[in-house]
Amino acid sequence: MKHRLLQQTRLIPQADTALRERYDVHPLWEEADADAFLARHGGEFAGLVTTSRLGASDALMGKLPNLRVISNFGVGLDAMDVAAARRRGIAVGYTPEVLNDCVADTAFALLMDVSRGVSAADRYVRRGEWLRAPYPLTHRVSGKRLGIFGLGRIGRVIARRAQGFDMEIRYHNRRPAADLPYAYENSLIDLARWADYLVIASTGGAETRHIVSAEVLDALGPQGFLINISRGGNIDEAALVRALQEKRIAGAGLDVFEQEPRVPEAFFALDNVVLLPHVASATHETRADMAQLVLDNLEAFFRTGAVKVSAL
Repeated sequence: MKHRLLQQTRLIPQADTALRERYDVHPLWEEADADAFLARHGGEFAGLVTTSRLGASDALMGKLPNLRVISNFGVGLDAMDVAAARRRGIAVGYTPEVLNDCVADTAFALLMDVSRGVSAADRYVRRGEWLRAPYPLTHRVSGKRLGIFGLGRIGRVIARRAQGFDMEIRYHNRRPAADLPYAYENSLIDLARWADYLVIASTGGAETRHIVSAEVLDALGPQGFLINISRGGNIDEAALVRALQEKRIAGAGLDVFEQEPRVPEAFFALDNVVLLPHVASATHETRADMAQLVLDNLEAFFRTGAVKVSAL
């Protein structure tokens, strides 16, 4: 007998195929009335496959009374009620590490783009403006000061990338890390005040919501750049729009937004911000590795009672 799984949304084709081959999978997105379906069949499922965007609420877990394991496609746990899963004795697997390189690469792509005006210059050429005047001067990256808020798995890879650009690195976490060679700043405001580039690589959630405030942006200043590859809610977007409009910071590169896929339209008129549709980990290689870890977490749980990589 195959274990019965509930899948909240499609992953990537090879993952969806592998899940169907190994398990009895029901695609919840095909149900016109998911609540009615779960009321009738929720007790049938031993496992749930979800994503960082959808997560799993306490209410959903309550509709799956025999749920034993959740396998999350992604590293973000903002939408996952981890406390409820722990209380209910449900194992939660997720997919860290495998996306570190691609997310760090994207952080540097944003940093380079907004500094050197790559996307803005591309638009300049396409509009025919180069025929009338040279493109304005931009900002050098090499040798500048990089501040990282959240020097965890991804933040450490970003720091390694920065060393290739001869950048000086400082960071701020909840507490200093003993194994890091970089200087520690006691607050995010102090880090922003020091940095030429402030990269947000922290976790999300209530504790860090809008932690990048107007005060932090003012500390970053008119020569400073903000890069966010963490969670959209970590930034006060209204304050950021005003800071960009008023040139109180030099620019921003954003891969994530608080209400994505809805992006504040005020950003669209600004040439000093680069906007990506949450694609930092969206490479063929990384998504394949994430999908494999979703499968590995499930296989490990049903074989041993513990997921391979636990979020609890």
